[in-house]
Amino acid sequence: MQMTGGLQIGNLTLRSRLIVGTGKYASFPLMREAIEASGAQLVTVAVRRINLDRPSEESLLDHLDRSRITLLPNTAGCYTAEEAIRTARMGREAGLSNLVKLEVIGDPKTLLPDTGALLEATRALVKEGFIVMPYTNDDPVMAKKLEEAGAACVMPLAAPIGSGQGLINPLNIRFVLEAVSVPVIVDAGVGTASDASVVMELGADGVLMNTAIAGAQDPVKMARAMRLAVEAGRLAYEAGRIPKKLYAGASSPTQGLVTEPVSQ
Repeated sequence: MQMTGGLQIGNLTLRSRLIVGTGKYASFPLMREAIEASGAQLVTVAVRRINLDRPSEESLLDHLDRSRITLLPNTAGCYTAEEAIRTARMGREAGLSNLVKLEVIGDPKTLLPDTGALLEATRALVKEGFIVMPYTNDDPVMAKKLEEAGAACVMPLAAPIGSGQGLINPLNIRFVLEAVSVPVIVDAGVGTASDASVVMELGADGVLMNTAIAGAQDPVKMARAMRLAVEAGRLAYEAGRIPKKLYAGASSPTQGLVTEPVSQ
């Protein structure tokens, strides 16, 4: 778990601890404006959303400033290890990146990960030289296995993808943070700025989100709110909060208080 400075993932160093996606925006220009407002330097793109076989057609890549941001291809929509591995290879062969946000979904209703297949795909892609960032359940045991398999970070969910419920189980995220030494980036389920701040105050190294920004009534304002929330949460974590107590404690010094009436 990183304490200070930038976020280090493999050989990549980021000043921003907020990672954002590119899906669900009403238009490409709105997407670009929101990404700029977020301050994010790492931006996810679904390999399956890019017309790799039709490069002359307009693509979301045409609206991303690749001089300022790093692309993070993801394997969204994959339901088997083989499918995810093949999709990751397609992204790298197309010149996107050797980074991969690895998703292997196990259930179409909840979109929760198939962690067995995820672990299998992680091992295979690490051997092929990918910098693997696996999206997983908030399970410290699996987080440790993914680290041992060579994952550059672990990305436990806060809540189901796109649900906006915020952090459902903070205890499990604490356990994940204790279990691994690679960065922990909480991914999925964040709904608003306070959710992002809570995650960062727990000690997470970063947050990844898409729907919370793209689905907001004003995505650009929400992107800026998320940027500030992530920064505030990290600062609060590094500052060290006061302990919670059952009873009140005076905030002013008690020395020199007048305890008896002054005689006239």
